[in-house]
Amino acid sequence: MIYRFILASEEVDNFMREIEIDADASFLDLRNAICDAVGYSTKQLASFLIYDDYREKEFEITLEDMGVDSSEDPLIMNECIISDYIEDKGQRLMYNFDFMTNRSLYMELKDSMPGKHLDAPACTLSVGNPPPETIDFDEFDAALNAKAIAEASKHDPIFDLDDDLYGSSDFDDEDLASAGISDLYDDY
Repeated sequence: MIYRFILASEEVDNFMREIEIDADASFLDLRNAICDAVGYSTKQLASFLIYDDYREKEFEITLEDMGVDSSEDPLIMNECIISDYIEDKGQRLMYNFDFMTNRSLYMELKDSMPGKHLDAPACTLSVGNPPPETIDFDEFDAALNAKAIAEASKHDPIFDLDDDLYGSSDFDDEDLASAGISDLYDDY
């Protein structure tokens, strides 16, 4: 059976890849196909996160044993067959390609083709540029903060206040006193 996966990114709007792979291939084969399709190195740590119907993480399949103490044996990419974990059209998973900043590509099993087989995975559709494989921490932190502020401003009326709060954007205790607010704290 052949599986067709669609890959997308939250970071880049016009990015998409479609990868076809034999269902009996390993997750390592899938990872290598993804790296080939987006131009990422195969030397970086990575994992697949597989979710259930309720969007709860069901499995994590890692490139190598991370040495985490657990009651369950670790799931390693070269030991795990895709069809053992992915069965249903529409099933979603993530490919975490940057452990340091927890960045991922979103994936969905778009189609399965029974009775067909592939000797090697293939990228059958390539649209746009992928997100960069690595990102500068300061740049990443600034982007996260900007995104958080933008999201908060959509839902929180406090962000509707202008820069002249308490007289200026550089207010001090005297501005608070003139607003009558510091008097509230004199009793404590």
